[in-house]
Amino acid sequence: MRTAGAVQIVGPKWCGKTTTAEQRSASAVYFQDPDQRASLLRVAAEQPSLLLQGDKPLLLDEWQDAPTMWDAVRFAVDREQAIGSYILTGSSVPPVVSGESSRDEVKHSGTGRFARVVMRPMSLYESGESDGSVRLDDLVNRRDIAGRTSRTLHDVAEILVRGGWPASVIAADEFASRRAANYVDSVLESDISRVDGIDKNPRRVRLLMRSLARNESTEAAMTTLQADMASDEGRVSTNTIAVYLNALRRLFVLDDQEAWAPAVRSKTAIRTSPIRRYCDPSLPAALLGLTADKLLVDFNTFGLLFESLAVRDLRIYAGAHDATVWHYRDARNLECDAIIEWPDGRWGAIEIKLETSREDAAAANLLSIARLVRSQHAGAPSFLAVITTTGFARRRGDGVYVIPLGCLGP
Repeated sequence: MRTAGAVQIVGPKWCGKTTTAEQRSASAVYFQDPDQRASLLRVAAEQPSLLLQGDKPLLLDEWQDAPTMWDAVRFAVDREQAIGSYILTGSSVPPVVSGESSRDEVKHSGTGRFARVVMRPMSLYESGESDGSVRLDDLVNRRDIAGRTSRTLHDVAEILVRGGWPASVIAADEFASRRAANYVDSVLESDISRVDGIDKNPRRVRLLMRSLARNESTEAAMTTLQADMASDEGRVSTNTIAVYLNALRRLFVLDDQEAWAPAVRSKTAIRTSPIRRYCDPSLPAALLGLTADKLLVDFNTFGLLFESLAVRDLRIYAGAHDATVWHYRDARNLECDAIIEWPDGRWGAIEIKLETSREDAAAANLLSIARLVRSQHAGAPSFLAVITTTGFARRRGDGVYVIPLGCLGP
């Protein structure tokens, strides 16, 4: 809010965007208020500037229901020449704002007037389940670390199935997994078609979402999803799948992890396919009908979902430093679960392992990557780290950090 006239907060519904924005605003317009919705939408269409007359900062909640407000805010920011005047929250993105061609009523991108903040479900540090004894600053500045988590594998499984949804974190009851299933149902029943105005087959969307859940933390190709969706209704075209995927991304339900493309010492080709990820691991768990007890007897699935849990938290912590979280894989199948790159070019490589018995193999893999990769800006990695579920936070003799997720913070 100190850098732009307006701040746009985007992210999946139920992650706390409105509640957070209300703490920073002096007045608000709620476009989903059923008592005022019709009149607000009429004013937004006819004279949107009338809705910008409240005390500043002014919150426009679920503004995408009245897309003309985007240009109204952009124009007001130009005229007022003030910072931190408007906060826009939304759980979906109109096409023009997301960079697509459309007949939508948003005419301008807002470059230079809007700052964009991505909000995700709560991290373990935010929910009080990580003590934050190890910070990203400690790692990138090569400091010694120390810490210990008392969390068990069963604790981690319960946290994963519950998810980072504020309502579930606060309630802390046995209905958390049901809330994640309700979220999926809400997406299927209304959100998926409403986001772009294109009617979609709910059964086929569910098949796609289940396929994505089975392929969580992988680079599953479109053809893999297509084969996985085969049913008695026939084969689903890749064009249809692409439309569905785009809608899920615009709802922030999907949060794919893009590939890192550094300079390398060899001519090894870098693979650029993104990793398939949901915004929160509770969603694939709900789609697959998984409970904490079921995860404890299916370590393969548990490991893939734990990776997504850790990447979710890393993205939140990295965002506090304006850093980006990538993944790395080359043609020789040398890969790394997470690369964190700071704006100044410093970077660190992280492997995520459910089982502490795989620590040595993970460390050896990280050292191989460090020998191969040289950042275009900063040379050798600032740190190498293995994220685990339980135990002590420490630095090994080879320099690789070992960090339980319950010790990690921003």
